[in-house]
Amino acid sequence: MGFLWLSYCSFYALLILVHAANGAQCYNSVTSLRDRKMGESCNMFQGSWIFDDAYPLYESSSCPFIRREFDCKKYARPDDQYLKYRWQPTDCNLPSFAGEDFLRRFKGKKIMFIGDSLSLNFWQSFLCLLRAAVPQVNITNETNESITSFTFQDHEVSVMLFHSLFLVDVETEQLGRILKLDSIKNGDTWKNMDILIFNTYQWWGRKGPKQPWDLIQEGNNTYEDMDRTVAFRKGLTTWAKWVDSDVDFAKTKVFFQGISPSHYNGSDWNDPGVTNCAKETQPVMGSTHPVTYQATTIVKDVLGTIENPVYLLDVTTLSQLRKDAHPSSYNGLGGMDCTHWCIPGLPDTWSQILYAALIHY
Repeated sequence: MGFLWLSYCSFYALLILVHAANGAQCYNSVTSLRDRKMGESCNMFQGSWIFDDAYPLYESSSCPFIRREFDCKKYARPDDQYLKYRWQPTDCNLPSFAGEDFLRRFKGKKIMFIGDSLSLNFWQSFLCLLRAAVPQVNITNETNESITSFTFQDHEVSVMLFHSLFLVDVETEQLGRILKLDSIKNGDTWKNMDILIFNTYQWWGRKGPKQPWDLIQEGNNTYEDMDRTVAFRKGLTTWAKWVDSDVDFAKTKVFFQGISPSHYNGSDWNDPGVTNCAKETQPVMGSTHPVTYQATTIVKDVLGTIENPVYLLDVTTLSQLRKDAHPSSYNGLGGMDCTHWCIPGLPDTWSQILYAALIHY
Protein backbone atom coordinates (compact mmCIF):
# COMPACT_ATOMS: atom_id res chain seq x y z
CA MET A 1 0.00 0.00 0.00
CA GLY A 2 2.81 2.40 0.88
CA PHE A 3 4.57 1.81 -2.44
CA LEU A 4 1.38 2.34 -4.46
CA TRP A 5 0.56 5.50 -2.51
CA LEU A 6 4.01 6.94 -3.10
CA SER A 7 3.64 6.23 -6.80
CA TYR A 8 0.29 7.95 -6.90
CA CYS A 9 1.61 11.07 -5.18
CA SER A 10 4.66 11.20 -7.43
CA PHE A 11 2.53 10.84 -10.56
CA TYR A 12 0.90 14.17 -9.84
CA ALA A 13 4.21 15.74 -8.81
CA LEU A 14 2.48 17.03 -5.71
CA LEU A 15 4.11 14.90 -3.07
CA ILE A 16 5.11 16.05 0.36
CA LEU A 17 6.37 13.41 2.79
CA VAL A 18 5.62 13.97 6.44
CA HIS A 19 7.73 11.75 8.67
CA ALA A 20 5.89 10.96 11.86
CA ALA A 21 6.75 8.74 14.79
CA ASN A 22 4.55 5.96 13.43
CA GLY A 23 6.06 6.02 9.95
CA ALA A 24 6.04 8.07 6.78
CA GLN A 25 2.74 9.61 5.78
CA CYS A 26 1.98 12.02 2.98
CA TYR A 27 -0.49 14.60 1.85
CA ASN A 28 -0.63 16.32 -1.48
CA SER A 29 0.29 19.98 -1.62
CA VAL A 30 0.11 22.21 -4.64
CA THR A 31 3.60 23.19 -3.62
CA SER A 32 5.34 21.23 -6.32
CA LEU A 33 3.71 21.41 -9.73
CA ARG A 34 5.30 20.26 -12.93
CA ASP A 35 5.92 22.85 -15.62
CA ARG A 36 5.75 20.66 -18.70
CA LYS A 37 7.67 23.09 -20.88
CA MET A 38 10.53 23.28 -18.40
CA GLY A 39 10.33 19.62 -17.42
CA GLU A 40 10.96 20.56 -13.83
CA SER A 41 8.97 20.73 -10.64
CA CYS A 42 7.89 24.15 -9.46
CA ASN A 43 6.86 25.53 -6.10
CA MET A 44 3.82 27.62 -6.97
CA PHE A 45 3.89 29.34 -3.58
CA GLN A 46 7.49 30.51 -3.70
CA GLY A 47 7.84 33.69 -5.72
CA SER A 48 7.15 37.41 -5.67
CA TRP A 49 4.64 40.00 -6.85
CA ILE A 50 5.40 41.61 -10.22
CA PHE A 51 3.77 44.77 -11.54
CA ASP A 52 1.77 43.90 -14.66
CA ASP A 53 -0.30 46.52 -16.43
CA ALA A 54 -2.42 43.78 -18.06
CA TYR A 55 -4.09 43.22 -14.69
CA PRO A 56 -6.75 43.00 -13.31
CA LEU A 57 -8.20 39.93 -15.02
CA TYR A 58 -11.69 41.52 -15.00
CA GLU A 59 -13.37 44.71 -13.85
CA SER A 60 -15.45 44.74 -10.69
CA SER A 61 -18.30 46.44 -12.55
CA SER A 62 -18.55 43.43 -14.87
CA CYS A 63 -19.07 40.90 -12.07
CA PRO A 64 -22.50 41.02 -10.41
CA PHE A 65 -21.54 38.51 -7.71
CA ILE A 66 -19.22 40.78 -5.70
CA ARG A 67 -20.59 41.59 -2.28
CA ARG A 68 -20.22 45.06 -0.83
CA GLU A 69 -17.63 43.84 1.68
CA PHE A 70 -15.12 43.23 -1.14
CA ASP A 71 -16.02 45.70 -3.90
CA CYS A 72 -13.29 48.24 -3.20
CA LYS A 73 -13.66 50.16 -6.47
CA LYS A 74 -17.39 50.61 -6.02
CA TYR A 75 -16.76 52.04 -2.56
CA ALA A 76 -14.32 54.64 -3.88
CA ARG A 77 -10.88 53.24 -3.28
CA PRO A 78 -8.87 55.99 -5.01
CA ASP A 79 -5.77 54.04 -6.06
CA ASP A 80 -5.64 51.13 -8.50
CA GLN A 81 -2.04 49.97 -8.30
CA TYR A 82 -3.08 47.12 -5.95
CA LEU A 83 -4.93 45.64 -8.94
CA LYS A 84 -1.81 45.57 -11.10
CA TYR A 85 0.26 42.88 -9.42
CA ARG A 86 0.73 39.36 -10.77
CA TRP A 87 2.08 36.47 -8.74
CA GLN A 88 5.27 35.15 -10.33
CA PRO A 89 6.59 31.81 -9.02
CA THR A 90 10.37 31.73 -8.89
CA ASP A 91 10.96 28.83 -11.29
CA CYS A 92 7.96 28.76 -13.64
CA ASN A 93 4.78 30.59 -14.65
CA LEU A 94 1.35 30.38 -13.11
CA PRO A 95 -1.04 29.04 -15.78
CA SER A 96 -3.65 31.46 -17.06
CA PHE A 97 -7.20 30.96 -15.85
CA ALA A 98 -9.12 29.68 -18.89
CA GLY A 99 -12.68 29.74 -17.61
CA GLU A 100 -14.45 28.43 -20.70
CA ASP A 101 -12.10 25.46 -20.90
CA PHE A 102 -12.68 24.81 -17.20
CA LEU A 103 -16.45 24.77 -17.69
CA ARG A 104 -16.14 22.32 -20.59
CA ARG A 105 -13.85 19.98 -18.67
CA PHE A 106 -16.04 19.99 -15.58
CA LYS A 107 -19.41 19.83 -17.32
CA GLY A 108 -22.05 18.51 -14.94
CA LYS A 109 -19.84 18.83 -11.85
CA LYS A 110 -20.53 20.35 -8.44
CA ILE A 111 -17.86 22.50 -6.78
CA MET A 112 -18.31 23.56 -3.16
CA PHE A 113 -16.37 26.05 -1.03
CA ILE A 114 -16.92 25.30 2.67
CA GLY A 115 -15.91 27.70 5.42
CA ASP A 116 -16.20 31.23 6.75
CA SER A 117 -16.14 34.65 5.07
CA LEU A 118 -12.67 33.97 3.63
CA SER A 119 -14.23 31.05 1.76
CA LEU A 120 -16.83 33.56 0.59
CA ASN A 121 -13.99 35.82 -0.59
CA PHE A 122 -12.38 32.92 -2.52
CA TRP A 123 -15.69 31.67 -3.95
CA GLN A 124 -16.63 35.10 -5.30
CA SER A 125 -13.27 35.46 -7.03
CA PHE A 126 -13.69 32.05 -8.67
CA LEU A 127 -17.19 32.96 -9.86
CA CYS A 128 -16.02 36.28 -11.29
CA LEU A 129 -13.19 34.65 -13.22
CA LEU A 130 -15.57 32.08 -14.71
CA ARG A 131 -18.13 34.71 -15.67
CA ALA A 132 -15.46 36.91 -17.25
CA ALA A 133 -14.69 34.02 -19.62
CA VAL A 134 -18.34 33.47 -20.63
CA PRO A 135 -20.13 36.79 -20.04
CA GLN A 136 -23.22 35.84 -22.08
CA VAL A 137 -23.85 32.48 -20.45
CA ASN A 138 -27.07 31.79 -18.54
CA ILE A 139 -26.37 31.64 -14.78
CA THR A 140 -29.00 30.76 -12.19
CA ASN A 141 -28.86 31.32 -8.45
CA GLU A 142 -30.32 29.27 -5.62
CA THR A 143 -29.98 29.98 -1.90
CA ASN A 144 -31.10 28.17 1.24
CA GLU A 145 -30.13 28.42 4.89
CA SER A 146 -26.51 27.25 4.52
CA ILE A 147 -25.82 26.97 0.77
CA THR A 148 -25.64 29.54 -2.00
CA SER A 149 -25.25 28.10 -5.49
CA PHE A 150 -24.63 29.59 -8.93
CA THR A 151 -25.09 27.23 -11.86
CA PHE A 152 -23.63 27.87 -15.32
CA GLN A 153 -26.57 26.36 -17.18
CA ASP A 154 -24.91 25.77 -20.55
CA HIS A 155 -22.33 23.56 -18.89
CA GLU A 156 -24.36 22.38 -15.87
CA VAL A 157 -21.51 23.40 -13.55
CA SER A 158 -22.57 24.47 -10.06
CA VAL A 159 -20.24 26.56 -7.89
CA MET A 160 -21.50 26.58 -4.31
CA LEU A 161 -20.71 28.11 -0.94
CA PHE A 162 -21.51 26.32 2.31
CA HIS A 163 -21.24 28.62 5.34
CA SER A 164 -19.42 26.92 8.22
CA LEU A 165 -17.24 28.74 10.74
CA PHE A 166 -15.57 25.69 12.30
CA LEU A 167 -16.33 22.72 9.97
CA VAL A 168 -17.32 20.86 13.15
CA ASP A 169 -20.77 21.49 14.58
CA VAL A 170 -22.17 24.27 16.74
CA GLU A 171 -25.56 23.25 18.15
CA THR A 172 -27.99 25.14 20.34
CA GLU A 173 -29.04 23.08 23.35
CA GLN A 174 -30.44 23.74 26.83
CA LEU A 175 -27.03 24.82 28.11
CA GLY A 176 -26.52 27.21 25.19
CA ARG A 177 -24.53 27.10 21.96
CA ILE A 178 -22.22 24.09 22.07
CA LEU A 179 -19.08 23.84 19.92
CA LYS A 180 -18.77 20.07 19.38
CA LEU A 181 -15.18 19.23 18.56
CA ASP A 182 -15.92 15.64 17.55
CA SER A 183 -19.10 16.07 15.49
CA ILE A 184 -19.69 16.79 11.80
CA LYS A 185 -23.32 16.49 10.76
CA ASN A 186 -23.08 18.45 7.50
CA GLY A 187 -20.82 15.87 5.91
CA ASP A 188 -23.68 14.09 4.17
CA THR A 189 -24.15 17.21 2.05
CA TRP A 190 -20.46 17.81 1.42
CA LYS A 191 -19.53 14.30 0.32
CA ASN A 192 -21.89 14.44 -2.67
CA MET A 193 -19.76 17.12 -4.36
CA ASP A 194 -17.11 16.57 -7.03
CA ILE A 195 -14.67 19.22 -5.74
CA LEU A 196 -14.46 20.39 -2.12
CA ILE A 197 -12.44 23.41 -0.92
CA PHE A 198 -12.42 23.64 2.88
CA ASN A 199 -11.34 26.50 5.13
CA THR A 200 -11.45 27.28 8.83
CA TYR A 201 -9.35 29.30 11.27
CA GLN A 202 -10.30 32.93 11.84
CA TRP A 203 -13.20 32.23 14.24
CA TRP A 204 -11.35 29.81 16.53
CA GLY A 205 -9.71 32.65 18.47
CA ARG A 206 -12.77 34.89 18.87
CA LYS A 207 -13.69 35.81 22.46
CA GLY A 208 -16.28 38.00 24.14
CA PRO A 209 -19.37 39.15 22.22
CA LYS A 210 -17.93 37.88 18.89
CA GLN A 211 -17.51 34.33 20.18
CA PRO A 212 -20.28 32.28 18.49
CA TRP A 213 -20.48 29.52 21.12
CA ASP A 214 -20.98 29.27 24.88
CA LEU A 215 -19.42 25.90 25.75
CA ILE A 216 -17.07 23.38 24.17
CA GLN A 217 -17.88 19.69 24.11
CA GLU A 218 -15.64 16.73 23.34
CA GLY A 219 -17.11 13.29 23.90
CA ASN A 220 -18.88 13.32 27.26
CA ASN A 221 -16.82 16.25 28.56
CA THR A 222 -18.00 19.86 28.48
CA TYR A 223 -15.72 22.86 29.00
CA GLU A 224 -16.27 26.58 29.47
CA ASP A 225 -13.15 27.15 27.36
CA MET A 226 -9.81 25.63 26.39
CA ASP A 227 -6.61 26.68 24.69
CA ARG A 228 -7.86 27.76 21.28
CA THR A 229 -4.95 26.22 19.37
CA VAL A 230 -5.73 22.91 21.07
CA ALA A 231 -9.40 23.26 20.16
CA PHE A 232 -8.47 24.12 16.55
CA ARG A 233 -6.29 21.02 16.27
CA LYS A 234 -8.99 18.79 17.76
CA GLY A 235 -11.70 20.16 15.46
CA LEU A 236 -9.48 19.90 12.39
CA THR A 237 -8.56 16.32 13.35
CA THR A 238 -12.26 15.44 13.44
CA TRP A 239 -12.60 16.88 9.94
CA ALA A 240 -9.54 14.91 8.76
CA LYS A 241 -11.01 11.65 10.06
CA TRP A 242 -14.28 12.47 8.30
CA VAL A 243 -12.41 13.05 5.03
CA ASP A 244 -10.78 9.62 5.24
CA SER A 245 -13.93 7.77 6.28
CA ASP A 246 -16.65 9.46 4.23
CA VAL A 247 -15.24 10.98 1.03
CA ASP A 248 -15.15 8.83 -2.11
CA PHE A 249 -11.80 9.79 -3.60
CA ALA A 250 -12.60 7.99 -6.83
CA LYS A 251 -15.18 10.75 -7.40
CA THR A 252 -14.16 13.75 -5.29
CA LYS A 253 -11.09 15.99 -5.08
CA VAL A 254 -10.45 17.65 -1.71
CA PHE A 255 -8.58 20.91 -1.09
CA PHE A 256 -7.79 22.85 2.06
CA GLN A 257 -7.47 26.62 1.78
CA GLY A 258 -4.37 27.69 3.70
CA ILE A 259 -4.37 30.30 6.46
CA SER A 260 -5.22 33.79 5.20
CA PRO A 261 -3.31 36.55 7.05
CA SER A 262 -4.55 39.90 8.28
CA HIS A 263 -2.57 43.16 8.40
CA TYR A 264 -3.19 45.15 11.58
CA ASN A 265 0.37 45.25 12.93
CA GLY A 266 2.86 47.34 11.00
CA SER A 267 5.76 45.61 12.74
CA ASP A 268 4.95 42.61 10.55
CA TRP A 269 6.13 44.60 7.53
CA ASN A 270 8.82 46.70 9.24
CA ASP A 271 6.59 49.72 9.92
CA PRO A 272 6.16 49.82 13.73
CA GLY A 273 3.30 51.90 15.06
CA VAL A 274 0.99 51.25 12.12
CA THR A 275 -2.21 49.58 13.33
CA ASN A 276 -4.04 48.82 10.09
CA CYS A 277 -3.73 48.63 6.30
CA ALA A 278 -5.42 51.96 5.54
CA LYS A 279 -2.51 53.66 3.78
CA GLU A 280 -0.92 50.62 2.17
CA THR A 281 -0.72 50.82 -1.63
CA GLN A 282 2.14 48.44 -2.48
CA PRO A 283 3.05 44.84 -1.60
CA VAL A 284 5.95 43.82 0.56
CA MET A 285 8.76 43.32 -1.90
CA GLY A 286 10.63 40.01 -1.98
CA SER A 287 9.55 36.42 -1.57
CA THR A 288 9.64 35.81 2.19
CA HIS A 289 7.84 37.09 5.25
CA PRO A 290 9.15 37.03 8.83
CA VAL A 291 5.84 36.15 10.51
CA THR A 292 4.79 32.52 10.86
CA TYR A 293 1.43 31.20 12.02
CA GLN A 294 1.10 28.35 14.49
CA ALA A 295 -2.15 27.51 12.72
CA THR A 296 -0.23 26.74 9.52
CA THR A 297 1.87 24.18 11.39
CA ILE A 298 -1.30 22.64 12.82
CA VAL A 299 -2.91 22.45 9.39
CA LYS A 300 0.12 20.70 7.90
CA ASP A 301 0.36 18.34 10.87
CA VAL A 302 -3.28 17.32 10.60
CA LEU A 303 -3.21 16.99 6.81
CA GLY A 304 -0.21 14.70 7.31
CA THR A 305 -2.46 12.21 9.11
CA ILE A 306 -4.90 11.86 6.21
CA GLU A 307 -4.39 8.69 4.19
CA ASN A 308 -6.05 10.00 1.04
CA PRO A 309 -4.84 12.82 -1.27
CA VAL A 310 -5.87 16.19 0.14
CA TYR A 311 -4.40 19.25 -1.55
CA LEU A 312 -3.17 22.16 0.55
CA LEU A 313 -3.50 25.54 -1.16
CA ASP A 314 -0.62 27.01 0.84
CA VAL A 315 -1.38 30.67 0.11
CA THR A 316 -0.25 32.14 3.45
CA THR A 317 3.12 33.63 2.51
CA LEU A 318 2.08 35.04 -0.87
CA SER A 319 -0.90 36.65 0.89
CA GLN A 320 1.22 38.01 3.75
CA LEU A 321 3.13 40.03 1.15
CA ARG A 322 -0.08 41.82 0.08
CA LYS A 323 -0.65 44.33 2.87
CA ASP A 324 -2.08 46.61 0.15
CA ALA A 325 -4.83 44.26 -1.05
CA HIS A 326 -7.43 44.58 1.73
CA PRO A 327 -10.61 46.68 1.51
CA SER A 328 -9.50 48.79 4.51
CA SER A 329 -12.24 51.47 4.76
CA TYR A 330 -13.36 51.07 1.13
CA ASN A 331 -16.19 48.64 1.70
CA GLY A 332 -19.95 48.72 1.99
CA LEU A 333 -20.09 47.72 5.65
CA GLY A 334 -18.00 50.53 7.10
CA GLY A 335 -15.16 50.05 9.50
CA MET A 336 -11.56 49.05 8.85
CA ASP A 337 -11.17 45.65 7.18
CA CYS A 338 -7.61 44.34 6.93
CA THR A 339 -8.72 40.70 7.07
CA HIS A 340 -10.64 40.19 3.85
CA TRP A 341 -9.48 41.05 0.32
CA CYS A 342 -10.62 43.30 -2.50
CA ILE A 343 -12.22 41.68 -5.55
CA PRO A 344 -10.73 41.84 -8.13
CA GLY A 345 -7.48 41.29 -6.30
CA LEU A 346 -5.47 38.76 -4.35
CA PRO A 347 -8.10 35.97 -4.24
CA ASP A 348 -7.86 35.77 -8.04
CA THR A 349 -4.36 34.34 -7.53
CA TRP A 350 -5.80 31.75 -5.16
CA SER A 351 -8.29 30.89 -7.90
CA GLN A 352 -5.54 30.61 -10.50
CA ILE A 353 -3.63 28.18 -8.32
CA LEU A 354 -6.76 26.12 -7.68
CA TYR A 355 -7.38 26.10 -11.44
CA ALA A 356 -3.79 24.95 -12.06
CA ALA A 357 -4.20 22.08 -9.62
CA LEU A 358 -7.48 20.96 -11.19
CA ILE A 359 -6.61 21.36 -14.87
CA HIS A 360 -2.93 21.02 -15.56
CA TYR A 361 -1.56 18.63 -13.00
